[in-house]
Amino acid sequence: MVITSEADVTANLVIEVLNERRALVARVDPADVGPGLLFSALMGGGERQWSGRLRTPSRDIALEDVRAVYYRRPSPWRFRELEPQARDFAVAEARHGLSGLLANLPNCRYVNHPASITKSDFKPAQLRVAARMGLAVPVTLISNDLEEIKKFVAEREPVVYKSFRGAPPTPEGHVAAIWTQRIARRDLDDSVSMTAHLFQQEIDKVADARVTVIGRHVFASRITTPDGAVDWRAGDWDGLMHDPLEVPEAVKNALYSYLDHFGLVFGCFDFALEAADDSAGPYRWTFIECNPNGQWGWLPDSDAMADAFAEVLVKGWWP
Repeated sequence: MVITSEADVTANLVIEVLNERRALVARVDPADVGPGLLFSALMGGGERQWSGRLRTPSRDIALEDVRAVYYRRPSPWRFRELEPQARDFAVAEARHGLSGLLANLPNCRYVNHPASITKSDFKPAQLRVAARMGLAVPVTLISNDLEEIKKFVAEREPVVYKSFRGAPPTPEGHVAAIWTQRIARRDLDDSVSMTAHLFQQEIDKVADARVTVIGRHVFASRITTPDGAVDWRAGDWDGLMHDPLEVPEAVKNALYSYLDHFGLVFGCFDFALEAADDSAGPYRWTFIECNPNGQWGWLPDSDAMADAFAEVLVKGWWP
């Protein structure tokens, strides 16, 4: 079962490989709940696991037959025809009922389990666990205290600001973004006390690295921008330069341990690469973050990644 929205092109890459392997694939978007998605599950009376069926216009699935779930990016709940209070109730019931059921299928492998995604999605946890696993992390301040932030900036310049989650969509549905950016004391005022902020001492990097780990498959790209931007996501993605990158064994092992800690099978890791000239390799690797449900379809080796996803999903139950 692939749990995602209809427009998810990244999931399409995995579905294509699964189809080539003749695995039986059902694509399900929980936000379709209603006449377009009907389900029923039963437990008790001697049964200790959920059993039942889920039906979409193209699939009729026995829940107990599902052996693997690729959890990607389902659509936001809809219920647009309902008044706000009724909508909030319907959303909560669907999340706890349908999503709760899909997260508790018997004898099922999840890549990744939604609870593991949620647990690992907090930056404070990511940085703490990365450091525990032996990875270098930037000097980081999380605060809403203006004086502490000013002190940090003064002592650690240059300093960058990062949002924890990015900007929400506008009321019209337009996607917004807040990129990593340098911050100076003159940019700070009392408004910082309104919410939490993350500041880090800037890494004097020569490039970025995106490391995608799927099971024990590791794919890495060195990413550089024509203008040396602080945040490579902020510019023209067509202008990004990707080069194959060898990941040191110590870093690989730390990433495996990181994923194991959170119960993850897959993660997209971002690193800052500093120039180094020693026996450890050409770069010093500094952990920036891990997206437990990140995008990878745009990377040069996306075909190999899709194959790795399919292998992890069907391993042990499908020829």
